[in-house]
Amino acid sequence: MDRPELAVRLDLEPHPEGGWYRQTWASPEVVTLADGRVRPTATLIYFLLPAGESSAWHRVRSDEIWLAHSGSVTVQLGGSGEAPEEAPTAGFVVGPESPQGLVPAGAWQRTVPSDADALVSCLVSPGFDFADFDLA
Repeated sequence: MDRPELAVRLDLEPHPEGGWYRQTWASPEVVTLADGRVRPTATLIYFLLPAGESSAWHRVRSDEIWLAHSGSVTVQLGGSGEAPEEAPTAGFVVGPESPQGLVPAGAWQRTVPSDADALVSCLVSPGFDFADFDLA
């Protein structure tokens, strides 16, 4: 897999769902959740999705705010059942005209290809941990 130039400049690594990422911040404050999990109150990543690529269906056990930097990406939502819904909703576009979007905790999500590279940040609260991440 060829690493895009922007992924090299930002020191991004392949993400299991597709695209490229790097955690840029984790809150030093932690919270103990009702089920005993301990997480930072929030985490932040860069996420690069090259033109024509998409991400796999996945879900996170925390709310996720998408923030646009360049390009745009469409996020489809697939409900919160055991598997993504067969007819996903359009979800939202994150880009210059709509620079923020919310994926609620536990919702299945995926990105669909666009014709240009998209760089976004994802803020997750309570903070992201791969133990809270499911691929379909």
